[in-house]
Amino acid sequence: MDQLPNCPKCNSEYTYNDGSLLVCPECAYEWNPEEEQEEINIVKDANGNILQDGDTVTVIKDLKIKGTSLVVKVGTKVKNIRLTDGDHNIDCKIDGIGAMGLKSEFVKKI
Repeated sequence: MDQLPNCPKCNSEYTYNDGSLLVCPECAYEWNPEEEQEEINIVKDANGNILQDGDTVTVIKDLKIKGTSLVVKVGTKVKNIRLTDGDHNIDCKIDGIGAMGLKSEFVKKI
């Protein structure tokens, strides 16, 4: 039996053929194996859930903000996140604080 590649988005091994495309049943990603794939940046929360632009997350740890006396408290809900490359891979606006970057390991998806 021909071995199909893992999903480039979530790395699932359960991919299958659908005509000329390969499909992942876990994340519903479809791709053409003949086309060169661009590198997909997968960002996961503290529980291992895959995050996407526009998701709503909750902070799971008190986070001190450098240079100020402000703290982002546990349970703070952050809406409409944007994923970025780098160490702080979530850009967002937090009510009462403003725009900032968060690390995905300190949030969980709602």
